[in-house]
Amino acid sequence: MSPLASGPQGPTTLRPLLTTVLDALTAGAATRDGPLPSGGPTEVAARLREALGAPFPDHGDEDALRTLVQAVAAGAADPADPLCTAHLHCPPLAVATAADLAASVLNPSLDSWDQAPAASELEALVTKALAAEVYPEVHAEADRTRTDSEALVTTGGTESNQLALLLAREHHGHTQLVRAENAHHSLRRATWLLGLPEPVTVPAPAGTMDPAALGEALTALPGPLLVAATAGTTDAGLIDPLPDIAALCETHGARLHIDAAYGGGLLFSDRHRPKLDGLARAHTVTLDLHKLGWQPVAAGLLAVRDRHDLAPLGHHADYLNADDDTEAGLPDLLGRSLRTTRRPDILKIAVTLKTLGRTGLGALVDRVCEQAAEFAELIHRHPRFELHDRPTISTVLFRPADTTDDTVAAVRRTLLTEGRAVLGRARLDDRLWLKATLLNPHTGADDLAALLKLVEGHTPR
Repeated sequence: MSPLASGPQGPTTLRPLLTTVLDALTAGAATRDGPLPSGGPTEVAARLREALGAPFPDHGDEDALRTLVQAVAAGAADPADPLCTAHLHCPPLAVATAADLAASVLNPSLDSWDQAPAASELEALVTKALAAEVYPEVHAEADRTRTDSEALVTTGGTESNQLALLLAREHHGHTQLVRAENAHHSLRRATWLLGLPEPVTVPAPAGTMDPAALGEALTALPGPLLVAATAGTTDAGLIDPLPDIAALCETHGARLHIDAAYGGGLLFSDRHRPKLDGLARAHTVTLDLHKLGWQPVAAGLLAVRDRHDLAPLGHHADYLNADDDTEAGLPDLLGRSLRTTRRPDILKIAVTLKTLGRTGLGALVDRVCEQAAEFAELIHRHPRFELHDRPTISTVLFRPADTTDDTVAAVRRTLLTEGRAVLGRARLDDRLWLKATLLNPHTGADDLAALLKLVEGHTPR
């Protein structure tokens, strides 16, 4: 009979399996020998199919763990490789990954206290602390105002944004979303999912929301209104003028949501935190610690300024939160998510915060922002490249000088197919740019120079 990961024999059972996994990861990385596998989709798929064989055979294969882990590692895009910079796809911290293993072994589900006694308390404590990072003044005044901030754990920015729109709809009724051209695609999708009107889109001429255009829209539109601003755009890592937007929302009585899935990590840095001035004036804020938090996916959060706004999420299922159990003191967890079964993603976050502290996590944020500034300067000084602008966070947009968009796109795809580098793409100012989002604090100046040299070598003269 197959052994279990938990229980008294769990650690003994897991030790040799972990050795197998670590060896397979090493072998797979050696086979890949770069930031991603070479050959493009067709060849990568063929190699994976060969390793997998029959997905569900009649008889089991004791070597399946080694075979499949090695195959997936060989075919992975490695976010820890300095030349893997396309997306907001961070290399996770070792300590967070180890904590995530413990979460999988213990396998608590945060839909009722009797499935997750300690994990539910850990989530309550850590989310409260993170909400206080977003709303420090609200937290400090909670005893006097009887209003306190709160945060919920989500699967990421998409779920957090959907929850923010849901709370706005439940609080104000049939809400009209107002967003800028730079807003994340999940916001428009959330309006469709929730049966809200098509969003009103205001221009972002410099990559950030235009406050004058927002003011005109808020004046012209009937309420209720929800404005969605962005702190860390997906394409260039830009931050909307949050104080101006917050002031307009307050003047017009509009609710404000700030999608800080990327930029929210700046809260941990004394040096960069001022870039988020105005964040605490939002009713809801999206955070993603699997970006500038170095967590394994998933580690999203939705922070709310007033915990009473979460009341619409309350839900009753007698087998999970019976009234007499709640009255007897068993915590009711169903109002903390739209999901029922939930893994304890808070454990890896809690371990990271406790291990690194504010100074340690802030130092990682400072380092990747420094890398981006260094890379931008390297591009600026290079005669064969054009820099879009100095980075706001850790994203740098650039392109070979005096070339076409088709060439820029082709260079990127060639590097991907060869397995040499993973660069993203972004369209700003009606031109296509290569995108490097730096999230590996161990990346050095030589790595950045090598990335630029690769692009230069693949650009036709």
